[in-house]
Amino acid sequence: MYSVKEIYYTLQGEGAYTGRAAVFCRFAGCNLWSGHEADRAAAICRFCDTDFADTNGPGGGKFASAEELARAVEESWCDHSLPGLKIVPGDTLNAGPSTRPPDGGLAQDDNRRLIAQDDRTDVRPKDCAGGRRFVVCTGGEPLLQLDAPLIDALHARGFEIAVETNGTITAPKGLDWICVSPKAGTELKQCSGDELKLVYPQPGADPSEFESLAFRHFFLQPMDGPNRDANTQAALRYCLEHPRWRLSLQTHKILGIP
Repeated sequence: MYSVKEIYYTLQGEGAYTGRAAVFCRFAGCNLWSGHEADRAAAICRFCDTDFADTNGPGGGKFASAEELARAVEESWCDHSLPGLKIVPGDTLNAGPSTRPPDGGLAQDDNRRLIAQDDRTDVRPKDCAGGRRFVVCTGGEPLLQLDAPLIDALHARGFEIAVETNGTITAPKGLDWICVSPKAGTELKQCSGDELKLVYPQPGADPSEFESLAFRHFFLQPMDGPNRDANTQAALRYCLEHPRWRLSLQTHKILGIP
């Protein structure tokens, strides 16, 4: 039995695959926090910005078998539209005088024309060369549930499988992409993979502690919350001073997509 908070089609918003179309399969449950606000102060991880409690999100529920869950992921890739995004024709965006700021950034009215929270846009993907199906298994902590039968079932449907884990559980074999996001005060058991993404700053989790680990990519991601601007500046400064690290921004929040 698999407990899943939600399943939805979107763009990966952060890390090495930023901008890539993906189905997100968010598993319910975590070993560092219950997901309930009443328990946050006593949790090991207190800054989580994700709702992973229960199974009541879009596409979520209890799945009796790996085949049933893999089928739901496939249906999301093939059939679901993207909530909250209105894609307007190019001539609409080009009409009228430009209001682009002098620095070349995106003007506020451009942003409003790109994103409309009350609309749903049919953006069904087409499977083609260079556009392999992609699922991101996340949570909560997905490795509490992600197992060999589910990996096999997703691979059988042509999916490339990525996992986003806190690293306190060793990943099963067969995953195509492993992203570890270490949390202060925990024992890291998954010490190798493709991407290490450290939420920054974290007291007790200095980036230098992780640089010797066997990962291909190292990212700092500013901690969200009331100090986000200051945290972004701190992460930016650290990346400039330590070029091994790259800056990861949560672009899905900027775009207003899931």
